[in-house]
Amino acid sequence: MYSFMGGGLFCAGVGNILLIVSTATDYWMQYRQSSNYMHQGLWRYCMPGKCFPHNDSIAHLDATRALMILSLLACFIGIIIGIMAFIHYSSFDRFDKTFAAGILFFISCFLVFLAMAVYTGVTISYYGKRYGNWRFSWSYIIGWVSVVLTFFSGVFFMCAYRMHECPRSANSH
Repeated sequence: MYSFMGGGLFCAGVGNILLIVSTATDYWMQYRQSSNYMHQGLWRYCMPGKCFPHNDSIAHLDATRALMILSLLACFIGIIIGIMAFIHYSSFDRFDKTFAAGILFFISCFLVFLAMAVYTGVTISYYGKRYGNWRFSWSYIIGWVSVVLTFFSGVFFMCAYRMHECPRSANSH
């Protein structure tokens, strides 16, 4: 049980760090325009030597930002509850912290998956038609890696929950 929770906390910790890096950096997409490479993130776009904030309220960027921030919060709260479960913190006795942490990691995974799907769909349909020389960059890739890590942290915590619950179920009959 503790090895599952330890693996889940490790995956969640790395996933949360990657979510922060992915959300904060400006390399979600790179493109070439008039022989210069430019890149953009969720918060600003950069030309050689200068970066500018996104001044317009672009719906897909707003949605992606909001979903990424909510995912960060869910993952962070899941890590705190997972640590409390790992050290047997005794408040909220009727509240199964292992199960709650697993659910929060799945919620985080779902939210970051939605954020990545929104960004991917709009970017491909918009930039794919207008620019020929563009690509997703490393911040975007890190976002997809965090989807996988938060998913596996949820799986690990659900496995720990099942291992913890199986002896209880056998004793109650």
